[in-house]
Amino acid sequence: MAQHCASASAVLILSVIAPTAHAQDIEPRAYSNAPVGVNFMIAGIVGTRGGLSTDPSIPLTDARLETSNIVLAYARVLDVGGKSGKFDIIVPYTRLDGSANYQGDPVERDVAGFGRSAFRLSVNLFGAPALSMQEFRGWKQDLIIGASLQVSPPGGQYDGSKLVNIGSNRWSFKPEIGISKARGPWTLEAQAAATFFTDNNDFFGGRTRSQRPLYSMQGHVIYNFRSGKWLSVDGTWFAGGRSTIDDRLSNDLQQNWRMGMTLAIPVDQLNSIKLSASSGVSARTGNNFDAIGLAWQYRWGGGL
Repeated sequence: MAQHCASASAVLILSVIAPTAHAQDIEPRAYSNAPVGVNFMIAGIVGTRGGLSTDPSIPLTDARLETSNIVLAYARVLDVGGKSGKFDIIVPYTRLDGSANYQGDPVERDVAGFGRSAFRLSVNLFGAPALSMQEFRGWKQDLIIGASLQVSPPGGQYDGSKLVNIGSNRWSFKPEIGISKARGPWTLEAQAAATFFTDNNDFFGGRTRSQRPLYSMQGHVIYNFRSGKWLSVDGTWFAGGRSTIDDRLSNDLQQNWRMGMTLAIPVDQLNSIKLSASSGVSARTGNNFDAIGLAWQYRWGGGL
C-alpha cells in the first residue's frame, strides 16, 4: 500500500525548470489524479546557463547569463464539484549574474531577489473524479481532460532603471487545457495555453511596455515503472508575445522550442525526489539556455 500511495502522490511534484518565465514551463503529469486532501510541500534548486532572458520579450542578444534558483511550492488536492482539482503556489528566489547586448549596447547585471510568484487552480473536467484514499487504491487512469488558470501578480525584485530584472512589474494570466491518456505503462499528454499580460508602466526609465499574448503547447511521453518511478520525455513550443514600448512595436516576436527529460523517484510513502533537465532547440529570442533541477517533495494528509 505504501508503494501505491508513493507512486500516486509523485505525480504532483511541481515543475521548476524555468521559474522566472512561466510560459516556458515543462510540466508532465499536471492533470493526473490523486486522493483528495493530500498536501504537498516542495523545495527545489534549479541552475540555468546560456541565452536565458528573465523576460523573453526583451530582445537581448549574445546573452551569457547564469542563474541559481531556490524554489518553494505548496499544493493541495481538492474536491471541485465531484471532480478532482488542485491548488498550488510557487515562490522562486533567484541569483542572476552575467551580460548581454540590448540594441547593440552591452548590459551587465548581478542581482538576487524573489522572482514572480504563481498561483494556480486546476480541475480535471473528465476522467478523474474526486476520490478518497481508499477509493483511489482501486482507480485506474484512462483518459483525463483538465483545465487550469495560473495567475502571477507583480512582485519580486524589480528596478525600473534596469533592463534585466528577476521580478515583474505587471500581472500575467495563463489559462490552459490539458489531456492525458494512459495505456499500459505509457502515458501520453498534451497541454495548450495562452498567457496574457497587463502593461508595465515603469519599464526601463519610466516607459510603458505592453505585450501581446504568448501562446504555448507542450507534450510528454511518460513511462511508468512498477517500482513507482516514472520517466518523461518532454517538449514545449511557444510563440507570439510581441511587445510595444510607448506604442512603438518591437521586433521581439517569439518562436521557440525546448526539449527536456524528467525523472521522478519515490523514496517512501511520504517523500520523493525529481530530477529534470531541458535545453533550447530553436530560439528566436532569449531562450537558448540549458537548465537542470532537483526537487524534494513531502506529502501528508488525505489518509496517508
